[in-house]
Amino acid sequence: MSEQKPLPNETIDESRRRWLKGSSAAALVTVAPGVLLWQAPLAREADEPVTSKVRWGMLVYTTRCNDNCSACVSACASENGLTGHGRPETDAQWIRKLMLRNPETGHTRSLPMMCQHCEHPPCVDVCPTGASFKRADGIVLVDKHTCIGCRYCMMACPYKARSFIHEDLTDQKPHAPRGKGTVESCTLCVHRVDAGGIPACVEACENTGHQALVFGDLNDPESLISRKLRTLGATQIRADLGTNPGIHYRGI
Repeated sequence: MSEQKPLPNETIDESRRRWLKGSSAAALVTVAPGVLLWQAPLAREADEPVTSKVRWGMLVYTTRCNDNCSACVSACASENGLTGHGRPETDAQWIRKLMLRNPETGHTRSLPMMCQHCEHPPCVDVCPTGASFKRADGIVLVDKHTCIGCRYCMMACPYKARSFIHEDLTDQKPHAPRGKGTVESCTLCVHRVDAGGIPACVEACENTGHQALVFGDLNDPESLISRKLRTLGATQIRADLGTNPGIHYRGI
């Protein structure tokens, strides 16, 4: 089955439409003389609980992922305040590019790897303090206030998707709190999602024109991601482990 890129109006999922609508409808609020804030409508009220009606997920078209493109990685770092220290083996990286190679044919393919936001996350199972947890909508997070840095979750993760913070941190993003001695990983830009938006990596990929990432509600049969999975199919990495990842890959 040949793959065709979606029409331009199809590349923006329902969540992105809400984000754009909210941004255009933002109201200018004065909080003090000379101080103005932009206030956009949220997808849900702050005191409204997250429910399992929605399960957020992502579809990755590996055939559209350019080997030399790192827009998703750069966007993630910028959005969440991740600063490298020249040590790739220990620097925090919530999303990274992998190069897969078929040893029989030599064929290679590039793809982004991040927290897979599993339905049954091993990281949550082994956490002794409950710092690693899964929201009702499928997003797996780490509570930095209760994380003791034992790194059990890092050992349990089949995808090597978690990082340990070794250094003192400065200039943190308010929406992405981090702390020395704690573990962290991709949050699917939960602050954006809760405001009706899409993850920074998805937005950056759209801006490059590659359209390799589709984000949306896996529980909604009419969402773009559900329709693509239904008609084209996709693969979950290490599906044999029974974790049921929320990240699906097309073309591997």
